[in-house]
Amino acid sequence: MNQDLHNALSKVIDPELRRPITELGMLERAEITAGVADIKILLTIAACPMREKLNFDVDSAARSVTGVKDVKIEFGAMTQEQRDNVKTLIRGGKVAVIPFAQPGSLTRVIGIASGKGGVGKSSVTVNLAVAAAQKGLNVGILDADVYGHSVPRLMGIVGARPTAIDQTFIPVEAYGVKVVSMEMFKPDRADPVAYRGPLLHRVLEQLLSDAYWGDLDLLFLDLPPGTGDIAISLGQLIPASEILVVTTPQIAAAEVAERAGRIAHQLKQQIIGVVENMGDMSCPKCGEKTSLFGQGGGVESAKRLSNLIGADVPLIASIPFTPNLREGGDQGKPIVISEPDSEASKAFAQLAEKLGKRSQSIVGRRLPVS
Repeated sequence: MNQDLHNALSKVIDPELRRPITELGMLERAEITAGVADIKILLTIAACPMREKLNFDVDSAARSVTGVKDVKIEFGAMTQEQRDNVKTLIRGGKVAVIPFAQPGSLTRVIGIASGKGGVGKSSVTVNLAVAAAQKGLNVGILDADVYGHSVPRLMGIVGARPTAIDQTFIPVEAYGVKVVSMEMFKPDRADPVAYRGPLLHRVLEQLLSDAYWGDLDLLFLDLPPGTGDIAISLGQLIPASEILVVTTPQIAAAEVAERAGRIAHQLKQQIIGVVENMGDMSCPKCGEKTSLFGQGGGVESAKRLSNLIGADVPLIASIPFTPNLREGGDQGKPIVISEPDSEASKAFAQLAEKLGKRSQSIVGRRLPVS
């Protein structure tokens, strides 16, 4: 193996695993004969979706070597033993576990909850995650709404499938955010999911443990509306996870939102705050604000939850209503991307800034007691 060529190729990073291809054992041959670089790359799977990207990066790196006039690249597939070595490497030699539940994990896990559907919980999750990624944070979304998964649509990745290395899979990435959704594993997008109880718990556990998330600063879980099995499983699987409750300005929604917070409180999860979605809309012509969905629901929800846990649960953000938020979701382009200067985008950016800084308060947190 030519050392100069090897050194140049060691700078090529696998676009999915984010490790040098030499470290992953993907470089099988690297020779230079009569000015031609002869290279063989082993892919984790034969149908690797990043093959063209790797081809371009390897070609560019090889041509940077003095004396190389042309490049010949051959692709092959790893053996089972080689794939096992890759899995061991990326997991640090550990068996499949939920990394966010391990002592010393620095990832902040936040479940986005609501008392009922239709409050824009998934839109909040997606825009908040992308806004956090825009601030330079490493962010992931787990679409845990097993029955009503909509994150792939909102993120513009409908039909995308994760790259699998045996039982380990690589999340799909969009707008700088790593995404995993139950939809990605169904044979057909229209197929219903009819899971119950223990099976739902196992599905969530596998989505968290079998994915190679890498080093995340924030992981958002788009929870199903209400207080069902998934919400309970999250508290059991990741006891340090926190909850953000989404509601609307309607006073009637406050009681429903309180239920989502109540189950979190029973599981001893910290409730970060309340996000009021679909707030006052500004007229595009005169700027006058109109309360299409009422007023005071967010404040009332925060008040009820504060009384419930005996500590301050703030109204942490109010997202103004705009039709473009819905249109962006239909088109798979979050409003923080399509209209970064809009009032809604600024509200998401401010919320992302708050969540990117972990509070040092111990109120509402589960503490280790020996």
